[in-house]
Amino acid sequence: MNDKISPKVIAAIVATGLMSFCGVIVETSMNVTFPILMREFAITTNTVQWITSIYLLLVAIIVPLSAVLKSSFKTKSLFTAAILLFIGGVVIDALAPTFTVLLIGRAIQGIGTGIALPLMFNIIMEQVPASKIGLMMGVGNLITGVAPAIGPTFGGIVASQLNWRWVFYLLLPLLFISLLLGEWGITQKSVIRRQHVDLFSMLMIICLFTGLVTGFSNLGSQPFISLNVGGAILVGLAGMSGLVWRSLTINQPILQLRLFKNPLFTGHVLGFFLTQLISLGFAFLLPNYIQLVNGNTAMVAGLVVLPAGFAGALFAPLGGRILDRFGARKPILLGITLCLLSLLLFTVMSRHLSNLFIAIVYIFYMAGMGMCMGSVMTSALTVVGKENSPQGNAILNTLQQFAGAIGTSLVAMIVATSQAHLHVNRSISTAVGTQGAFALLTVFAVIVWISYYRSVKQ
Repeated sequence: MNDKISPKVIAAIVATGLMSFCGVIVETSMNVTFPILMREFAITTNTVQWITSIYLLLVAIIVPLSAVLKSSFKTKSLFTAAILLFIGGVVIDALAPTFTVLLIGRAIQGIGTGIALPLMFNIIMEQVPASKIGLMMGVGNLITGVAPAIGPTFGGIVASQLNWRWVFYLLLPLLFISLLLGEWGITQKSVIRRQHVDLFSMLMIICLFTGLVTGFSNLGSQPFISLNVGGAILVGLAGMSGLVWRSLTINQPILQLRLFKNPLFTGHVLGFFLTQLISLGFAFLLPNYIQLVNGNTAMVAGLVVLPAGFAGALFAPLGGRILDRFGARKPILLGITLCLLSLLLFTVMSRHLSNLFIAIVYIFYMAGMGMCMGSVMTSALTVVGKENSPQGNAILNTLQQFAGAIGTSLVAMIVATSQAHLHVNRSISTAVGTQGAFALLTVFAVIVWISYYRSVKQ
């Protein structure tokens, strides 16, 4: 049995991973530049948040199509279209004269990322020997896992030393390297079978994510009983109902929701979704706490959380190696136990978190996260079998974007409510709100632990 991974497969994984890396870098580094953009374009906090929301929205709408696109088009053609769209969006944003043009560039990047995001994991499941899949899933998660760690620091340094437009300019060399590696390394293994896109399902997906992303984005700033919050969430839920009904009544749905009849897959997906939500909540809470409670700058906040990001990236291949040797149960349960213990510490100590405490405990959290996330994806796709792997991948990546869209909004709403209703100074009210948010995330982590314990069998 040949267990060697060919250089072309490694090049293909690095190429698709680099593009996803650039997508996350832009998303996390631009968050730091919000105050600068608000001044430059004379816009409000609600408006500037759409730089992230429009991107997540387009990614979430396109990702469900990944299984259909993989079946209907050559992998290299999909990659080329995705990377050219992303490069085009980056150039538009670097030169954007108005905020509207900036949003158009972000939307184009979202379409590119939506096409590219599932490609890396599809290539790994299809072209890597079974004995090395865990390791390569870990390497793939390492590439994308470093990005959230360095994004805020990168954005802070670039915005203060150069200009926010350089966030986009500096990514272009990486994107061209990705393009060259992909054009050389991506080869076609699966047979092309053109698949019809069900327009009703597509409309339901648009309603689902437009409604929920809009509703959750406005949750902290507008009343729930309003068109932009309650009304939008209602549209999202109607889209969800329509999509579920349609997916269960046609032979070739965009998302194969029948996979949820497998309780082991459902358990993996529930844990994966909540884990992503917890991580996005963390990414908001800690920099916010460091600035508003501990009185430090955005740059210091970025540097405090930086080591944890690298810990997460380094532990991703380790989790993959453990999976290849001992099965998925060990790295997943060990990883999520580390995350749960870290969350408990943050919840108990939330009123008095020093920067050193945050840096150290967050390293343990991200190490656990890195160890389990790639293993969860590998285990979930193994449970549904190779023939359903593209559909399972589409479901996981779609839910990842959905978790990203609501995770930040949920914890931001808890902190904002505490700031608005407690008659104390901003520092204390933020600490109290952060403690409430961490308590909720800890409850989610307990659910995740139980879900993985019951569904990951080997």
